Amino acid sequence: MYDEYIIGLPMVLFPVVRGMYKLRSNLGGIDVKYAVVTGTSRGLGRSIAMFFLEAGIHVIGISRNQSKYLTKIAGDYNVSYQDYLCDLSDINQMDKLFEQISKKIYEQEPEAVYLVNNAAMLEPIGQASIQTSTQVSRHIHVNTIAPMVLTNLFLKKGSETDIPLVGLIITSGAAERPIYGWSAYCSSKASMNMYVKTVALEQNHLQTKHKIIAFSPGVMDTNMQEKIRGTSQDMFKDVETFRGYKANNQLSNTDIVGSVIVDIMSDEGTIENGKIYDISDYI
Repeated sequence: MYDEYIIGLPMVLFPVVRGMYKLRSNLGGIDVKYAVVTGTSRGLGRSIAMFFLEAGIHVIGISRNQSKYLTKIAGDYNVSYQDYLCDLSDINQMDKLFEQISKKIYEQEPEAVYLVNNAAMLEPIGQASIQTSTQVSRHIHVNTIAPMVLTNLFLKKGSETDIPLVGLIITSGAAERPIYGWSAYCSSKASMNMYVKTVALEQNHLQTKHKIIAFSPGVMDTNMQEKIRGTSQDMFKDVETFRGYKANNQLSNTDIVGSVIVDIMSDEGTIENGKIYDISDYI
């Protein structure tokens, strides 16, 4: 019911509360804004990047694959999109790339910077006792270390230049409750929620302009959901529930969720620092 309002229009309708919409035009003007989004090659990351571009905001994507689709969208809206390829489990590669990107952005003295840590992995799935140190290490690098390091760096650059940062980390309902077979995922997402709350506390105390929040997008129609449905019940006890979400058409469209996220982030004055936002409050 939403798709016809989302793709390719010069004016974009964003869902704000149940049954209502907010109209946002292309921003234009001389003010330059940048958004950095991880995991832009598909799914929610691609949707978020698309809406930033349609709002007249330059986007840098960090992903393992390039997105010709987002390059085309950027051309349609006279803004720039640039892919930076990175394996977020490789800390040396990650450090160099993050520094390169931050230098590129802050040298241009943008009016504001938006940062979305979206990239994440679900694996390893299964009982904690069968998970290897390599699997756990890779998971924590991607889901916890990468978003912390990237956010810390942009907070530092933003404070040095007095350029406000709006940071958002994609979290999950799994951060709030234990799920059989998801010990790594539940733990990494819970750590991100506490990181967001702690950093927001610091920024409020320091009286900076920076805002950092988390957002729980619910169950969406993504590749991650395909992996979940393909898991054996021995490894993941709730697999039939997730298969039912697909069979009963209960998975959200990533474009709908992405539009909500960009609308929240671009309305800086109403952001509650440290809040864990949830899609259920909007659609």
